[in-house]
Amino acid sequence: MDKEERKTINKGQEDEMEIHGYNLCRWKLAMVFVGVICTGGFLLLLLYWMPEWRVKATCVRAAVKDCEVVLLRTTDEFRIWFCAKIHFLPLENQPNLNAKSLVNKVSNGHAVHLTEENRCEMNKYTQSQSQQMRYFTHHSIRYFWNDAIHNFDFLRGLDEGVSCASIYEKHSAGLTKGMHAYRKLLYGVNEIAVKVPSVFKLLIKEVLNPFYIFQLFSVILWSIDEYYYYALAIVIMSIVSIISSLYSIRKQYVMLHDMVATHSTVRVSVCRINEEIEEIFSTDLVPGDVMIIPLNGTVMPCDAVLINGTCIVNESMLTGESVPVTKTNLPNPSVDVKGMGEEQYSPETHKRHTLFCGTTVIQTRFYTGELVKAIVVRTGFSTSKGQLVRSILYPKPTDFKLYRDAYLFLLCLVVVAGIGFIYTIINSILNEKEVQEIIIKSLDIITITVPPALPAAMTAGIVYAQRRLKKVGIFCISPQRINICGQLNLVCFDKTGTLTEDGLDLWGIQRVENTRFLLPEDNVCSEVLVKSQFVACMATCHSLTKIEGVLSGDPLDLKMFEAIGWILEEATEEETALHNRIMPTVVRPSKQLLPESPTVGNEEMELFELPAIYEIGIVRQFPFSSALQRMSVVARTLGDKRMDAYMKGAPEVIASLCKPETVPVDFETVLEDYTKQGFRVIALAHRKLESKLTWHKVQHISRDAIENNMDFMGLIIMQNKLKQETPAVLEDLHKANIRTVMVTGDNMLTAVSVARDCGMILPQDKVIIAEALPPKDGKVAKINWHYTDSLTQCSESSAIDSEAIPIKLAHDSLEDLQVTRYHFAMNGKSFSVILEHFQDLVPKLMLHGTVFARMAPDQKTQLVEALQNVDYFVGMCGDGANDCGALKRAHGGISLSELEASVASPFTSKTPSISCVPNLIREGRAALMTSFCVFKFMALYSIIQYFSVTLLYSILSNLGDFQFLFIDLAIILVVVFTMSLNPAWKELVAQRPPSGLISGALLFSVLSQIVISVGFQSLGFFWVKQYKVCDPNSDVCNTTRSACWNSSHLYNGTELDSCKIQNYENTTVFFISSFQYLTVAVAFSKGKPFRQPCYKNYFFVISVIILYVFILFIMLHPVASVDQVLEIMCVPYQWRIYMLIIVLVNAFVSITVEESVDRWGKCCLSWALSCRKKTPKAKYMYLAQELRFDPEWPPKPQTTTEAKAVVKENGSCQIITIT
Repeated sequence: MDKEERKTINKGQEDEMEIHGYNLCRWKLAMVFVGVICTGGFLLLLLYWMPEWRVKATCVRAAVKDCEVVLLRTTDEFRIWFCAKIHFLPLENQPNLNAKSLVNKVSNGHAVHLTEENRCEMNKYTQSQSQQMRYFTHHSIRYFWNDAIHNFDFLRGLDEGVSCASIYEKHSAGLTKGMHAYRKLLYGVNEIAVKVPSVFKLLIKEVLNPFYIFQLFSVILWSIDEYYYYALAIVIMSIVSIISSLYSIRKQYVMLHDMVATHSTVRVSVCRINEEIEEIFSTDLVPGDVMIIPLNGTVMPCDAVLINGTCIVNESMLTGESVPVTKTNLPNPSVDVKGMGEEQYSPETHKRHTLFCGTTVIQTRFYTGELVKAIVVRTGFSTSKGQLVRSILYPKPTDFKLYRDAYLFLLCLVVVAGIGFIYTIINSILNEKEVQEIIIKSLDIITITVPPALPAAMTAGIVYAQRRLKKVGIFCISPQRINICGQLNLVCFDKTGTLTEDGLDLWGIQRVENTRFLLPEDNVCSEVLVKSQFVACMATCHSLTKIEGVLSGDPLDLKMFEAIGWILEEATEEETALHNRIMPTVVRPSKQLLPESPTVGNEEMELFELPAIYEIGIVRQFPFSSALQRMSVVARTLGDKRMDAYMKGAPEVIASLCKPETVPVDFETVLEDYTKQGFRVIALAHRKLESKLTWHKVQHISRDAIENNMDFMGLIIMQNKLKQETPAVLEDLHKANIRTVMVTGDNMLTAVSVARDCGMILPQDKVIIAEALPPKDGKVAKINWHYTDSLTQCSESSAIDSEAIPIKLAHDSLEDLQVTRYHFAMNGKSFSVILEHFQDLVPKLMLHGTVFARMAPDQKTQLVEALQNVDYFVGMCGDGANDCGALKRAHGGISLSELEASVASPFTSKTPSISCVPNLIREGRAALMTSFCVFKFMALYSIIQYFSVTLLYSILSNLGDFQFLFIDLAIILVVVFTMSLNPAWKELVAQRPPSGLISGALLFSVLSQIVISVGFQSLGFFWVKQYKVCDPNSDVCNTTRSACWNSSHLYNGTELDSCKIQNYENTTVFFISSFQYLTVAVAFSKGKPFRQPCYKNYFFVISVIILYVFILFIMLHPVASVDQVLEIMCVPYQWRIYMLIIVLVNAFVSITVEESVDRWGKCCLSWALSCRKKTPKAKYMYLAQELRFDPEWPPKPQTTTEAKAVVKENGSCQIITIT
């Protein structure tokens, strides 16, 4: 039964969850009700905090199919519980929504689809008896019960399981009003609703935090015990904390709501099935609606696939790239080549034909009499923008050892409090105290042990770090990540726009004539080339457009077009309306470029008219596709009868689509020479099209029919310069033992060259290219290992010892590899094959993988995950374009783009420079060390105060109300908030701060200080008990309180009540403990190598000096008014000197021991670990140890590794290496 009911939803996805069914149980509800009354409401709070307990306490297990409540648990490392109530969607009362109607309108694949292809499946979603659908909502997504898979599944639109053919055949006509009504019922309103909670709701949620409940409990207890002042101080602190927290949370909600709400509701026109056009609100859109894109553009309210016309779109909201993108209609398989009709539509695969929610349509291009249409495929939170908002609303928890150790720390305090609780009860019973006093005193010890200022203290260091980051232009939306950045030991960098300059410069061209490369030419803008096919390709094969008269588009296209000096003209709407077809974009050379006549006379007029005659119209455009790595256009020169096809793209791809006889034999050699030098190379091709191809036919022809049998024309060489600061920043990171990795969409050899130029790969290091091939024709997947030449052309300025560089890598011995560092490089396709077929090799490749080229956005995210799986703390630095997923997944993602996409990144740099990375790590390390200092200080504070109270309880005394107030407010809060102000150290060091509190050095530091503090407190306490006043009648303060001098004689009558607080033991413990707080604060305020020295923190130094002077003054020179307020005794002068000696010796011992632990503790710990030969905790370190002695790793040159699936019990794969 249990196995049968343990189902999983979202299987294989990031949000995979186990699901369990429960039904409400009346007798359990009654029991819980009684328990809540008996515990004064505490049980209700406990069940509120623990969803799992709440469901199990009030419900009984039931089949998931028939349950009333579902209990969900994530399958990741966090194992978080959620619960959701089952709702019913009634269908019998809806017009056109009976079962038969539904059967005809909704179908089922593996998930809940609305594809209308399997018409008999809809009854699987409806309960046959009641004509209703069961569903629950989790994280803004509805999950419906699906009888076909006997599980809940979320409702998908047309983005999965729908072929491109059916998009045109079954969905292009639009919906009837009846269809639209029931789909709206299922999908709900098309909106990304970010509701800003009311202040009252936020207040209740914040107040019900376990910490504030504990605070409330403490305040009530202190009020009963008449500690009014201290209770009032804590109430004020809590109110300030709650107000600031509420303000911060509400501000974030408002910001997100404003970002999402912009243009969220607009009026749109949709086509109905009878060709009727209806105007509706965008909130009423459902998958399957045919939306008309207005001529003047709009902000897309949904995800939609374009089926008619062309759009110019700004996608900066999603990609961070502000360059306008051209979207064309989805190819119609009915007019395409055979075999294309079965292709499944996917928004990712067909993103060049998909308009995404939140993006801005700037312009549309259209046929006269035909509208620009798009079919809605996803709405609401299912859209690309909705998924981004969901990731912000429901972020994945941050897993960090510091936070796990913090809970253990609190647990230890609770155990210590428990011991004090039992001791207090026993001691009070033995002294025959009243029951009420026993309860109050025993509970009071718990409130003393768990410090009320702990959360505020922990937050202070992070807040200060956030402010310092803001000063250097780094903005943070996830403050808790600052601490984690202090642990980063690997940083991934995007290349273009991050390591290198954003734009490309045209270095030159190399044309091909008679299948031979000509010499490189640096001047494209010449009269000789103006009418060449090469320049015609550069002039037409691009996605440039004019927006408000300004030429805009891809930076690479812009550079190319500017280099030839041509002019681009677009038809106006009025001109387009006069013709039966789209008026083409026209390009023509400027008058200065056309050759002047050598003679004068009648020919002069002809040549004068020539510029107006030579024009090229762009008839059809096939946009650039990252999957295809190319783009092409169909163009026609004015006066020519036949059209031309031009194509540009990745050289390897273009060459494969050209006639072999037109590609030079030295093509690969020339290409390799350029890529090794770090140039970005683009190839051009051309062919004349058949004369039978008319304008209308070209508009419907498939891409493959154009992009074949081309003539290779040559190469365009673009130069992508390194940013000035890149080498220096990477050198700083390497000195700090922080690995750097390049992840780019560019060419492999170009990326390797840039990696060498910027110092990511040193000249003497070896580069091994892993070329992975998927299974094909019955052959298993395999990896070919190629070694590149290490002596690539490096910058002349780098001083390298020539003897250290191996000359011929392919023939080097394997022993040399153990000495020489090596790096793996691979492209996106190889990376995917390795992830799928070579799981055992992934950790090894992650250990030395440095260059990852041609990586798609989702592959960048997978790479970050793979690095995290071997225990690296991964940082990601990108310019925002296509890096959103990786920026979110990394431990510390920093975006160099200030566009809206940066909302997905924890950190955003105001200046687009990677110099922000060392700054972030330095501040992270400083914040992390501050957290450790504060934790250690708060631990000592708790133990010192706990021991002070325990000692005084033994004589039935306690600290006074104002003594508590002085310690907690004047000392603790001032010290905590100032000791956190130490700025970060000015440079990165190789040493890294510890990641958790549970480490040998930290524990020894805390325990040694506890022993010292307890020892000196005990010394003072027991010494004062034994000390006798020689002349009890002499009183240095002229008071009559000398009778309280030896409290061992005062345990009777009313004298005890008057001397309960004001006695010499209390005074002694108060002064010694007050100095101890300051002493451990100074001892724990560490400076180098992660923070500036303690003496540079002026606020801290001044605060400590003032407190030292004040406490010393009132101890050595009593002031009657101060003594009265603090309820301290005026002790004899001789005892004050003794106390001063105790305090000074205590301070000397504490600081000396802490310095010794700091200086010698690590050496002793390292020696102890080396004796034990302890296995490293981090997987990558353990793996590095193993690989040092592996003779088969790294793979030898020119070898192949095959993945052979061997049938085993665990179904694993065996890796076989074939040389």
